[in-house]
Amino acid sequence: MFENLLTINNLKVSVGDDDKEILKGIDLKINKGEVHVIMGPNGGGKSTLAYTLMGHPKYRINDGDIIFGSTRINDMKTHLRAKMGLFLSFQYPEEIEGVTVEEFLRTAKTAVSGEQQKIIPFKKLINKKMEDLSMSEEYASRYLNVGFSGGEKKKNEILQMSILNPKLAILDETDSGLDVDAIKIVADGVNKIKNEENAFLIITHYNKLLEYIKPDFVHILLNGRIVKSGGIELANEIDEYGYEKIKNEFAS
Repeated sequence: MFENLLTINNLKVSVGDDDKEILKGIDLKINKGEVHVIMGPNGGGKSTLAYTLMGHPKYRINDGDIIFGSTRINDMKTHLRAKMGLFLSFQYPEEIEGVTVEEFLRTAKTAVSGEQQKIIPFKKLINKKMEDLSMSEEYASRYLNVGFSGGEKKKNEILQMSILNPKLAILDETDSGLDVDAIKIVADGVNKIKNEENAFLIITHYNKLLEYIKPDFVHILLNGRIVKSGGIELANEIDEYGYEKIKNEFAS
């Protein structure tokens, strides 16, 4: 039997000065060892869900609960969620001048694990992870995401995930803007990390990534609600017919 990792109950979330409600009652359960995919048109609330799970202060929970393991994390600070094992891969990773990839990752690993990372062993670890992602060792000495192509930034996010080894990894459109070769590399990195003790929540517009990462569940998020769930066949249906059929079916 799979052990429950994340439970979301009737989650309602507002954002902005006008307090506009974006999520209107999300229910979702994710067990260890599972890969869940959330798809949906722009403006449906996919990124809002991702940022809310990580505790972004811009997003306000009006109702509902987020339970991670056995802990209610509604009011928990982002860095504490990260220590518990939550990870978010950003859709648009930030560029940080003056901080190298290696320095950033060593600091992040120390903060999350609570253990000081020694320079030489950590360098060996990061070099091995970069080799797995077909990244040149030179990236470790470059400033974080500065001058990186879109694909390099996304691969760097997967590198961070590989180093931090989270319990639940949330990938917010990591495949956006990538060519087929880069998508394969990202997917391979995810598949190498995936095991029976962690889980993935993948947010995407397209099912190309799902040709290489096999989901256990696919959910359609529309107008702030998960309106339909299924397997990979649901993603294939979206790929063939788009969202109009589902929009018409669940028009409010």
